Amino acid sequence: MSQHAPILPILIPLLAALLLLLQPRLPFQRAVGLLASLLGVIATAWLTLLTDDGTLRVYALGDWAAPFGIVLVVDRLAAAMTLLTALLGLCCVLYASGGFDAEGRFFHPLFQLQLLGLNGAFLTGDLFNLFVFFEIMLLASYALLAQTGGLARTRAGIAYVVLNLLGSSLFLIALGLLYATLGTLNLADVAYRLSLPGMHHNGARLALALLCAVFVLKAALLPLSFWLPHTYAAAPAPVAALFAIMTKVGIVSLLRLQVIAIDPAYPDLLYGWLSTLALATLLFAVLGAIAAKDMKTLSAWLVLLSAGTLLLVPAQASAEISAAGLFYLAHSAFAGAACFLLAELIGEQRGAAGHTFSTGTNRLPAWSGIAFIVLAMTLAGLPPFSGFLGKLMLLDTFRGVEAGVAVWTLLLLAAFLVMMALARAGSILIWENAPGETPSPDLPAAASGWRRISATLCLIAAGPLLALFAQPVSGYAQRTATQLHDTRAYIHGVLGNDPATIQRERRE
Repeated sequence: MSQHAPILPILIPLLAALLLLLQPRLPFQRAVGLLASLLGVIATAWLTLLTDDGTLRVYALGDWAAPFGIVLVVDRLAAAMTLLTALLGLCCVLYASGGFDAEGRFFHPLFQLQLLGLNGAFLTGDLFNLFVFFEIMLLASYALLAQTGGLARTRAGIAYVVLNLLGSSLFLIALGLLYATLGTLNLADVAYRLSLPGMHHNGARLALALLCAVFVLKAALLPLSFWLPHTYAAAPAPVAALFAIMTKVGIVSLLRLQVIAIDPAYPDLLYGWLSTLALATLLFAVLGAIAAKDMKTLSAWLVLLSAGTLLLVPAQASAEISAAGLFYLAHSAFAGAACFLLAELIGEQRGAAGHTFSTGTNRLPAWSGIAFIVLAMTLAGLPPFSGFLGKLMLLDTFRGVEAGVAVWTLLLLAAFLVMMALARAGSILIWENAPGETPSPDLPAAASGWRRISATLCLIAAGPLLALFAQPVSGYAQRTATQLHDTRAYIHGVLGNDPATIQRERRE
């Protein structure tokens, strides 16, 4: 049974989406959506445990071996990213079942298709299949973003669709050029063929550069990041919470492409410019966070800030930096998603003015204030929470690199400015009331719904839990990074112990 574990993160949301289309009744949709999401968590947790033995699991669809067939390749990184996606997905579905899913008839099937695209993008070992899963993910996100309508969401959706259509077109051009140059789109086979004498063509270099451009667009690297704050701030809370991991798809794809194919063949391709633009993105996001006028917009800028921080990782071909980046990635995904959910709850609790940083008419419930303080400390990187440990790991690993001084300066400056922005937001949202208004009594927790509160608190609790279990989590991240940077083992694991035999079969 374990040999079929790699297909489960794709099969479960696919079957769930098909089943959800058959019956539109909301109780049925909620039950199936929650059950499928729970099964996804169980399946991905099992897959993560299986892959922790260091074995590269290759699942050949149709029993066609790579590079002639489509394969799923599961290492520690792929398994961990699917588990992270499944956990976020379960919390978002639980939150949406508190009432949001009633606003759109097809929320649950679209949400499962979104999970399908995300999981497939992390698991696939084929670049064209990566394009297919990107499109499934993006088509579902288009529909989820526009589901409840509204002018702001329509405007944000149009910009989001246009930019991603351009990215998809560029993706196809890059794949066509790469196939014309190397005759393959299997990532392991691309890496192997680039290692052969005489295969370093300008066409292959250009194709890989175009793929990098596509991935940094998905990751919202400056100057391609202007779409993210408006889009994420306009999205409904449970949709925006899942969107928090979408930028990570581009970052993980870029990291894998850089380590396996680019760095051994063209080590100068990302040199210099990626670190510079990542730091510029980080600074741009911090300025946006300071200028944010409402909690959802602040949340969107913080997601962009985490993307800028994480884009420093593929700019450096180092297992130590990758390990620190993976720990920070888990922290930022949970904290960013929690920020969107809590922002909506606080906005409703504060009354008409609660969605902006202005004085409201209702007093915030005590549990919301405590939750905000814990989340703010996590996001700002204050001890003893996961944000502090993640940034500390990154700072420690960047000490010896060329851009180390700039990275230290901007990361510490960003942490200080984010702390100030969150302190300002908290002081207004928790304590201030409209002039001349008598604050209303605390709202009962039931007013927000137990599903929404439970989902939000689970995501907020991830920060303290990651800090509490920092040693095993960082140990897993280190093992993941070590396996990721073992390019030779990846090539042989996917193509077999004698890749030269494949080349003879191709010629024959």
